[in-house]
Amino acid sequence: MKANGSVFKYGDNVDTDVIIPARYLNTPDMQELAKHCMEDIDAGFAQRVKPGDILVAGKNFGCGSSREHAPASIKAAGIACVIAATFARIFYRNALNIGLPILECPAAAQAIRAGDKVEVDFETGVITDAISGDKFQAEPFPPFMQDLIAAGGLGAYMQRRAQA
Repeated sequence: MKANGSVFKYGDNVDTDVIIPARYLNTPDMQELAKHCMEDIDAGFAQRVKPGDILVAGKNFGCGSSREHAPASIKAAGIACVIAATFARIFYRNALNIGLPILECPAAAQAIRAGDKVEVDFETGVITDAISGDKFQAEPFPPFMQDLIAAGGLGAYMQRRAQA
């Protein structure tokens, strides 16, 4: 499983209220949430993001509240993977639960620039910046996590297993 896309880059301590502002949490419609994803830090994000793009950030990405809306809005916006130096623990868990691939790689988070084209190989954990040619090693997902992400998240994964 791989992801290829253009990079949107943000700094440290991007909290869930910036990822999806609380004023939009009254809708269960993920496509509606996607229209407002990142708007308080990058007003044009939702208009520029394309399916398959990659979000890169610094330390403590997803800090703040425990709402699942934050990773869900990122996924609904079309982001194929989030790479950060570190993630807030609850965001990390919520992202995997909804099937949003996330990788911790401080070197990649520091070196990759906004607009770079990046390829991520989830089986090996290799992150390649096609612009600079640099390669970075993140911890690859174990096979069961790759299956969980491919299924679309924990709920869909468990449903598949129950039907098998």
